[in-house]
Amino acid sequence: MTEDTLIPRSPTDEDYTREAKAQEAFAVDDDQGEVFTKNDPFALFRDWLELAKKHEANDPNALSLATVDADGLPDVRVVLLKDLDDGFTFYTNKDSAKGRELSANPRAAMAFHWKSIRRQIRVRGMVEEVADDEADAYFASRSRGAQTGAWASRQSHPLANKKTLEGRVDEVEARFDGQDVPRPPFWGGYRLKPMSIEFWVNRPYRLHDRLLFERDGPAWRKTRLYP
Repeated sequence: MTEDTLIPRSPTDEDYTREAKAQEAFAVDDDQGEVFTKNDPFALFRDWLELAKKHEANDPNALSLATVDADGLPDVRVVLLKDLDDGFTFYTNKDSAKGRELSANPRAAMAFHWKSIRRQIRVRGMVEEVADDEADAYFASRSRGAQTGAWASRQSHPLANKKTLEGRVDEVEARFDGQDVPRPPFWGGYRLKPMSIEFWVNRPYRLHDRLLFERDGPAWRKTRLYP
């Protein structure tokens, strides 16, 4: 096998020693010795997201969203988490590829990966649309440019050139000149209600810590996994 210099090499013992020292900077109360002492995955998620907000340079609320198309082929893209209650909420054009896929098969998975703090969270579950009033409130909080862009974009459909898109933006701006921009009927939010949430902490020599929460009626069942 030839070595491709584009792909990083496997870590050496010296690399792992440096990694262990670097990771000490991100130890928190629930990450000492026996990790993951919390029994509520949402509380643990909030702790980790707060930590990520302090260290992740860009978009700590970014996540990879995986769906499945009509042929059973997986699809994945990065979106932003916009709300967290009893589920994980994001917004998009309902006629986009992900919107159509979720309409046909409302199951999805998410992955949050924060390299800066060496942690990852995976979420799997069923997806539901958020209520209109909730989507309206979020849309109203967006910048005007983002609002007009939502109207102008036929997300995931073929686009002849950038000038065509810019022309559509100009048309939308003229249409709503001097008035508030309402939420498009084809744009809204989705909430993933988790059936499982897995927390992962990077450790030297690939001896990572993994903890799986699985929904068990109104409660959560907690299981430690091999790395």
